[in-house]
Amino acid sequence: MENTNEQNREMTAQESLSLITETLNSSRREITRRSSKYYILWGALLTLFSLLVYLLWKLTEKEAWCCLWFAMPVIGYLLARLLGRKDTAVHVQNDVSRITHGIWTSFGIFACAVAAFTLIFSMLGTNIIRTLFSVAGLSAELVLIFGLAECACGVALKNWTIKVAGFITGIGGLAIYYILGLGYEQMFIFTFAGLVLMATGLLVKRQYR
Repeated sequence: MENTNEQNREMTAQESLSLITETLNSSRREITRRSSKYYILWGALLTLFSLLVYLLWKLTEKEAWCCLWFAMPVIGYLLARLLGRKDTAVHVQNDVSRITHGIWTSFGIFACAVAAFTLIFSMLGTNIIRTLFSVAGLSAELVLIFGLAECACGVALKNWTIKVAGFITGIGGLAIYYILGLGYEQMFIFTFAGLVLMATGLLVKRQYR
């Protein structure tokens, strides 16, 4: 009788573990499916803003147009809120959603901090050469952080498409930076990242349609 009770408890524990695992996997699939439209949205905005800044910088030869980048998070946040209204009824907070949200929130904070400190340093710096290299390297730093965040999100969601896209964005963006060098051409780094992000969203949407 005792052996039977132990076997029943063991089976119950295994069933509970299987249920938890299946629930987490189901949650990952649902979060990944819903995230596809946000990848497309942010990829489109990244592509649009990078080309806009590139054209204005090239036509006017004024680097100050880079300040337009600060408008993208505001516009993106408002559009994402509108896009996410349909998900409100089915959205459930769990460890997976909190992790992915934390990853992208951390990326946003780090990106804004790096950009702000670099701009402040460029205005207050007295060493022209050091300041020039600091500002010039900002694009490379941001695309690398972005690729890392996307890859980490793919790891959390156990999705190879997002993981590979993160590597392509970060490492590919660095390659483009070193190929194109300084000047307004470096905006194509973000164009590349935006196109990869949109392609990621489309592939994920195809996977979970």
